[in-house]
Amino acid sequence: MPDAPAVHAQGIVKRFGPTVALDDVRLTVQPGESHALVGRNGAGKSTLVSVITGLHKPDAGTVTFSGEPAPAFGDTMAWQSKVACVYQKSMAVPDLTVAENLFLNNFGLGPGEAGGRWISWSGLRKRAAALLAEYGVNVDPSTRAKDLSVEQVQFVEIARALSFGARLIILDEPTAQLDARGIQSLFTKLRDLQSQGVAFLFISHHLQEVYELCTAVTVYRDARHVLTAPVADLGKADLVAAMTGESATGPVAWHAASGERPAAKAGTAEPVLRTEGLAVEGEFEPLDIAVHPGEVLGIAGAAASGNTALGETLVGMRKATSGRVSVRGREVRPGSVPHALKAGIGYIPEDRHRQGLVLERSVAENATLTVADQLGPWGTVLPSRTREFARTMISSLDIKTTGPDQKVSGLSGGNQQKVVVARALARGPSTLVAVRPTAGVDIKSKDSLLGVVRRVADEGNAAVIISDELDDLRVCDRVVALFHGRVVAEYDSGWTDGELVAAMEGVGERA
Repeated sequence: MPDAPAVHAQGIVKRFGPTVALDDVRLTVQPGESHALVGRNGAGKSTLVSVITGLHKPDAGTVTFSGEPAPAFGDTMAWQSKVACVYQKSMAVPDLTVAENLFLNNFGLGPGEAGGRWISWSGLRKRAAALLAEYGVNVDPSTRAKDLSVEQVQFVEIARALSFGARLIILDEPTAQLDARGIQSLFTKLRDLQSQGVAFLFISHHLQEVYELCTAVTVYRDARHVLTAPVADLGKADLVAAMTGESATGPVAWHAASGERPAAKAGTAEPVLRTEGLAVEGEFEPLDIAVHPGEVLGIAGAAASGNTALGETLVGMRKATSGRVSVRGREVRPGSVPHALKAGIGYIPEDRHRQGLVLERSVAENATLTVADQLGPWGTVLPSRTREFARTMISSLDIKTTGPDQKVSGLSGGNQQKVVVARALARGPSTLVAVRPTAGVDIKSKDSLLGVVRRVADEGNAAVIISDELDDLRVCDRVVALFHGRVVAEYDSGWTDGELVAAMEGVGERA
């Protein structure tokens, strides 16, 4: 009789208010199998993971582990004995040792130990060494987690999960911070554990890794199950088609058909924004781009592609390892946000709450943060000028607010993002750099925000949209796709979802 599946989820439904996050989906992972779960953003992957790890209770459906019903909701220890997730962002405590991280919240509870008030540190290190040796992890238990490489931390987290008895490990974008050597080291370790019967659910935006590591793949799209198939039986074009909903019309290509850009954009005019050999070690390789007056350039890429790091380098938040950035022929000082502002670069950050807004300050104060030096004589800031400037931006961007003195914490997500845009436009930038500008906003606000980006370019300036959201990129005149820090494709307008997703996900034959 064959072994029961490591996990079997059937008929799972999960709602958050009016939003259906999972609509009658299913998933089955066999013992010793490496099973990929793929889909575009919003497909339901993260919600499914939260259900099968016990973080969220499904509204309908069942989950079993090795043929037994899932533990009761809220029984943390029981869930840990069934399944564990190793996240893209490490959950290890940096200043604790490997041994301390392995047995965090479980000190002194080894076999034959009664536990109690005292911790035997020597005993803890011995138990840690034995556990690491059992799973072939070559790490000193006394080393602090912050001194380990990324893949070593992942190995430690996997060993911790296995120590609780879990036989299903979920890997969420495990290669996002690894170089090629680290990826191969991780894959070797995973194959070794698979031979011992450990099952892995592999979530990744890098589809070529699915073909390298996994034996089966499940695709979700728009909160629904689309297909489950052996990887060997599913062509790359068909996999991309399942993810995007487009028909597979031919082989996946890395490069779009050649074509000339509109004359008004390519022309003889000097670029507004230019990079020459721009690189950040470990993030992206030397890059030459030119954005002309009236042009919106898209920089597309999934996790660890380097596109977000590129945006942060353009605006001075990161210092380039090599190369230069110039705006209308004027070189921008590397790693200097004030100099980038003065050079004419406006910035819409990815996370408005952490990088874009002071939530307990007013709309007026937030919108004028970059022009405080223009709001009064001799370095003063006049409240009347601040409010006057804010009223202009509120009208221009149609910000729904009770007035310039309202705290931004009281605005909707879309209107908060418009305040971030107002701040970015306050100095009349020559180049607007927007990183995932429509994240977390409604459809109407998305259209409005992308219209603002388009308008900046149409006024003779340049704009750069950095995103993995296809709808963000449709407004662009050109789109450059990055994968693991390298340019792998460039498309003029008219690209299809399938070809751009294929480039971002690393699928196809390199030209």
